[in-house]
Amino acid sequence: MWHDLLVALALLFVIEGVLPFLAPNLMRRVLLEVARQDNRSLRVSGLVSMLAGVAFLYLIN
Repeated sequence: MWHDLLVALALLFVIEGVLPFLAPNLMRRVLLEVARQDNRSLRVSGLVSMLAGVAFLYLIN
């Protein structure tokens, strides 16, 4: 189980690093736009992201 968790964490780091590596200016614009959003919008997008992740895990298992 720990091995799978560490593999998932490593893949998260790889995926998170792709955008800043390939398009740093776009990454800055995205972060500025996210900073302008209100708390409700951020919470809703976080919830949608978590639900999509759970659904994807369900589909692949």
